Amino acid sequence: MAAACSSLSTILSTSKIPLSTLKFSLKPHQNSSFQPTTALSRREFLNGSSVALLPLLISPPPPSLAKEVEVGSYLPPSPTDPSFVLFTATSKDTPALRAGNVQPYKFILPPTWKQMRVANILSGNYCQPKCAEPWVEVKFEDEKQGKIQVVASPLIRLTNKPNAKIEDIGSPEKLIASLGPFVTGNTYDPDELVETSVEKRGDQTYYKYALETPYALTGSHNLAKATAKGSTVVLFVASANDKQWQSSEKVLQAILESFEV
Repeated sequence: MAAACSSLSTILSTSKIPLSTLKFSLKPHQNSSFQPTTALSRREFLNGSSVALLPLLISPPPPSLAKEVEVGSYLPPSPTDPSFVLFTATSKDTPALRAGNVQPYKFILPPTWKQMRVANILSGNYCQPKCAEPWVEVKFEDEKQGKIQVVASPLIRLTNKPNAKIEDIGSPEKLIASLGPFVTGNTYDPDELVETSVEKRGDQTYYKYALETPYALTGSHNLAKATAKGSTVVLFVASANDKQWQSSEKVLQAILESFEV
């Protein structure tokens, strides 16, 4: 506002029109239904008295941009547990899915969670379909319960075998040593790994992890689940701080269990 007033002042001061004769007013077209009656002098305009008129001149943002929307308002109920909703990723959701670089995945969420924006530089949008480094697919969050994200890594970063299964890459411990920093948001220490397990769903194998990460950027408690399909390893991460973990550990466990590629 100050910059705009300064520029206006400069224009007026260099004009050949006598400044004392200038009046600022909003005069509508004669057929307009908008009828402002306020006329402003140059001094009144420049000293900020016109600020009250800004709401008339600047339209409000659409509701979709004004606030985040809870997923329960647009996602269907989970068929296995109606207290959750089901998120199924499609080609409309991420650059990698549109490029066919990641296979569709799904998971459940409490209806109060909200989807967060993924920065373009983290989304892999700039490098699809041949990204050399991992990228973030989607992120969801609830201030009281925690957050989740889906991270995808090019298979070639972990193994030279095309279309390898996760077992071909190595043990659960070997895989998390490579992907651990994408769980914590900074560094990974093997001492932070509390538990590992292996889950089979049809032909798909999943490695599951529980980590206590006091120095992690994502949170002091992290759960993770990973699988390989096509040319990508997909990593699902659920994170919480100490306060969130006390009340939502079971919720985060349920979300993690539901993740499927």
